[in-house]
Amino acid sequence: MDHPSTDATVNARISPRGGLDILSRVEVARLRDASQGGLGELLRRCALAVLTTGSDSDDPREASQRYPDFAIEVQQQDRGIKIELRNAPATAFVDGEIIRGIAENLFAVVRDIVYNANEIAASPRFDLGTGVGITEAVFEILRNARVMKSFQDPNLVVCWGGHSINRAEYLYTKKVGYELGLRGLDICTGCGPGAMKGPMKGATIAHAKQRHWKPRYIGITEPGIIAAESPNPIVNHLVIMPDIEKRLEAFVRLGHGIIVFPGGVGTAEEILYLLGLLLHPENETLPFPLILTGPAESAAYFEQIDQFLRLSLGEAATSRYQIVVDDPARVARLMKEGLRKVREHRLDGKDAFFFNWSLHVPFEFQQPFEPTHAAMGALNLHRDQPLHLLAADLRRAFSGIVAGNVKEIGMRQIEKHGPFQIDGDKDIMRALDQLLAAFVEQRRMKISGRYEPCYRVVG
Repeated sequence: MDHPSTDATVNARISPRGGLDILSRVEVARLRDASQGGLGELLRRCALAVLTTGSDSDDPREASQRYPDFAIEVQQQDRGIKIELRNAPATAFVDGEIIRGIAENLFAVVRDIVYNANEIAASPRFDLGTGVGITEAVFEILRNARVMKSFQDPNLVVCWGGHSINRAEYLYTKKVGYELGLRGLDICTGCGPGAMKGPMKGATIAHAKQRHWKPRYIGITEPGIIAAESPNPIVNHLVIMPDIEKRLEAFVRLGHGIIVFPGGVGTAEEILYLLGLLLHPENETLPFPLILTGPAESAAYFEQIDQFLRLSLGEAATSRYQIVVDDPARVARLMKEGLRKVREHRLDGKDAFFFNWSLHVPFEFQQPFEPTHAAMGALNLHRDQPLHLLAADLRRAFSGIVAGNVKEIGMRQIEKHGPFQIDGDKDIMRALDQLLAAFVEQRRMKISGRYEPCYRVVG
């Protein structure tokens, strides 16, 4: 079969698909204005990421360099909107028709970027200077994206892991996804390739076998990361949160349990975020199944993660997770049992199944962190503070490295000012340096090109 060359382009006008089919005239006008105003470049960048679904690059600038003439325009119609694409990647089309899943995700991009700008950031309804206001905003974004099911028992498993994993690890994520799918569980990931794609791919086969119709394959991303981790083609509900902190809160509010596969600094950031929450005194009795798993070849990786967590956060942190090596069926059984406890707890507390209101997320975990050189140098990576606050700043340190690795704004800062400097307690810094060095050696930092560290541990 002949395929179009990677850089071939087409022009097209697309009708709404998915969750953007009924809009008022005011909403349509606002969409059109936003696409031609300050949100235009953000919309273009995120749309191009969706149109290059399946890309094996994690350089956020590559797609723009390959398709420099790509343009997107939201056009007003009497009954809604259409999107005009010019010089769009031909790989998103079959016989001149855009692939349906890509079209749905493209309209999800339009929906979320404009909703986040007009209804969240610019709205007096949400006080984003308070924790309550931020949680309400997260809820409204997810509700607007139609990803919450009010009458569904807890069955949504969040899968975290790296986009840059080896073949054995990827195949293992598919096996775990298959076992989850056999048990009727839906999948939520960061929407990209690697460990974010594998569980969804495995679950599709199991869902088909079990006649589990209308499964949810939810991908949650944010503008700074989507260009480096284009949505994988299985995602059928794409959500773009305004920033990494709201993205992380969306995972833990929407999901009922979390499985962590091998990954790099982004995965470590996610682990520290969740452990920081679970270590908070108000969340001590909250059931939240957390399983770290991978194939036999990844056993040493989880030993390194476990050692770092024990050294930095102590034994209390290790009591909140289980490590399972090379046993996909056991992972699924443990998760299924964990979800049963979540259901009982939600019923006892009269909490919703579709949004975890009872989880306490401290304001320190919600404040957007801008990883500048000054902010990275000011992180408190010492033990003279509550454990959940140490976890919060360790999470920020990893977030800064993610930015320096794959986010365009972070990469520009590194190119201009050199590596971020990270300082703290000597033993924590020694363990951190060893962990990061292992990530580099195992090629867990980047897919594209030779990796040049964007950080320097000085403690």
